[in-house]
Amino acid sequence: MIARELTVTSADGSSLHVEVYGPEGAPAVVLVHGWTCSTRFWDAQTRALAVDHRVIAYDQRGHGGSPEPADRLTGYSTEALADDLEAVLAATLGPGERAVLAGHSMGGMTIMAAARRPVVRQHAAAALLCSTGPSRLTAEALVVPLRPGRVRSRLTRSILGSKAPLGPVTPISKRILKYATMGPASAPDRVDACARIVHACPRAARHGWSRVLAGLDVEADVRELRMPVAVLVGTGDRLTPPRHSRAMAAALPHCTGLVELAGMGHMTPVEAPEAVTAQIRELTLTYLGAKETAKAKETAKARANAEKKHSEEKEEAGA
Repeated sequence: MIARELTVTSADGSSLHVEVYGPEGAPAVVLVHGWTCSTRFWDAQTRALAVDHRVIAYDQRGHGGSPEPADRLTGYSTEALADDLEAVLAATLGPGERAVLAGHSMGGMTIMAAARRPVVRQHAAAALLCSTGPSRLTAEALVVPLRPGRVRSRLTRSILGSKAPLGPVTPISKRILKYATMGPASAPDRVDACARIVHACPRAARHGWSRVLAGLDVEADVRELRMPVAVLVGTGDRLTPPRHSRAMAAALPHCTGLVELAGMGHMTPVEAPEAVTAQIRELTLTYLGAKETAKAKETAKARANAEKKHSEEKEEAGA
């Protein structure tokens, strides 16, 4: 894939690395990744959608190609997340141009935090909240196998907020990451891809954003998302369990539907790329008047056939 890269400056002067794919003038999609991830997390969606969409993806501050904020006290906050999304939309979309926003995990929280922002309301035609939640993240997380309560919340906070380096990607580190963030049936190559993305996140950014997420509360902002919003979650999500998504779907003024993917964990765009892409495409078809091209259909069909063949080969090997 060939991308046009640019640097966008946010309200506090922080620089954001932005990548734009696909044909000019095509329906626009803006992809917002989650904590410890990067634009690479959306590679499957970018490949599939850039055939007939203009796909805009950016690295959250401190992730990927976006440096850490200069001020570590004020640079990590939900306000900063909203500022960054506004800056990217203003820099990449023309006057009156609308886009579908898709946010995974902290990316979904970014969209919620920016719900009242004028630039977001001007440009967002619809949104996908994918594997995310608005509050009580450590209290509701199921990473620590204990009963709900202060002990579990404290342990969860200390694990997710650890300052310890993740080190190299190893078989053991992949097993740990798979347990915490992915479904038990996740393919080894997808576990490896997620591990390499997460381990590449700078330790300072990982810790800085963990503190924000531990105290996150954008419950009131969910009700301010006035555009059509779809919600998607894996039933095996330990970081943002389905109860978050069900509550959001009930609170949203215009929820277009709640999709629960059986057996999938928290990393749904990588674990179930076709399902996530289909949700985004459905929103562009409905709310941007996009038309799925023959080439896009052929590409999607070929990819689905390849996935089916890969699954069959794994089953035969297991037998």
